[in-house]
Amino acid sequence: MSSDPIRVLIAEDEALIRLDLKEMLEEEGYSVVAEVGDGQQAVDRAQELSPDLVILDIQMPVLDGLSAAEQIASARIAPVIVLTAFSQRELVERARDAGAMAYLVKPFSKNDLVPAIEVARGRFAEMTALDGEVRTLEERLETRKVVEQAKGRLMTDQGMSEAEAFRWIQRTAMNQRTSMKALAEAILAGTAVGDAPA
Repeated sequence: MSSDPIRVLIAEDEALIRLDLKEMLEEEGYSVVAEVGDGQQAVDRAQELSPDLVILDIQMPVLDGLSAAEQIASARIAPVIVLTAFSQRELVERARDAGAMAYLVKPFSKNDLVPAIEVARGRFAEMTALDGEVRTLEERLETRKVVEQAKGRLMTDQGMSEAEAFRWIQRTAMNQRTSMKALAEAILAGTAVGDAPA
């Protein structure tokens, strides 16, 4: 039995780009559940449809893509990928601060799109898992920071990929009935015990 296709909402004010994007997504087996032309519609439709992924253009009328990304990401509706014609560092940072999980510079190809979707969905799953452990925003930021550092340590010391390192932390914390934050702190202190892959 095949798993359900990933449901995507596209927000892009240029009809031609929207059409291209929809075609690329559908060719790769994704299901486009809505197409909108401004940021406010993107937020409204995302709240209404709870898609698995939202792709937003930064330059849009009514509400720009970064503001829309911020609203969608802070409500934890879906992972967000932002599209832009500019690759300026400042915009990349603003997109990241707004909660975007990945970033694509136009013109992009299918070869750029699919990895960006995988990265965005992976990061979103990590964030959601971490959110389940913590109560306050401050705690959430602190936990995320420690887990990021621990992932970095595992990637360096054990040669793991980012996803493998996160899964190892998640699995080991569950097995040891401890929080991911506590385990991450132990990894950083060099006192973690667990079956770290050789």
